[in-house]
Amino acid sequence: MLTIWGRRTSSNVQALMWCIGELGLPYQRYDIGHKYGGTDTDEFYHLNPNRTVPVLQDGNSEPLWETGAILRYLANKYANDTFWSNNDEYRRANIERWSEWSKLNIALAFTAPIFWRVVRTPIKSRDIEAINSSVNLFEKKLEIAEERFKKYQFLAGNEFTLADIQFGHVLYRYYNIDIERKELPRLYEYYSRLMKRPAFQEHVMISYDELRA
Repeated sequence: MLTIWGRRTSSNVQALMWCIGELGLPYQRYDIGHKYGGTDTDEFYHLNPNRTVPVLQDGNSEPLWETGAILRYLANKYANDTFWSNNDEYRRANIERWSEWSKLNIALAFTAPIFWRVVRTPIKSRDIEAINSSVNLFEKKLEIAEERFKKYQFLAGNEFTLADIQFGHVLYRYYNIDIERKELPRLYEYYSRLMKRPAFQEHVMISYDELRA
């Protein structure tokens, strides 16, 4: 049984839970962080000295933190060769390449520079120039994915993989916050495919109203 500490409205927790859903793994999750508190306790410090979510414990093993490391652990232990290749080193490296790219260039470029400034900042305090600049830089990275989708159905190829978890979990918020978006038709087609996945619907397509300023 997997145990997860982290509120369901955390984007990193959503990535983890989406992965768990795709792999069909049993779990118990506890709401920790933001309005739920709990990260400042001694108990949580022993789970993760950084006091961030998510944290995962697999059975009685030592707790794991850092979303990318947790996702790779789950993929290595529980995924099939379609989602995460254990037999083809190049294919696995390709999946890891796009996973790392997604974390550094997509998730980090969206969450604080855009989502926090739009959703978690009061309207009167929003820096519209900074938001527009961040959206412009973010969409330049999305254009790389747009080109990729000319050839492939998913980010690392024609099969759904861990890379799509790292990339796709921010798209629900990107398409549902109050910003002007560039027309990227292949990206939207890709997003439409993700929206049909039950685990994406359950763990990513959820309200973030509790995060609003």
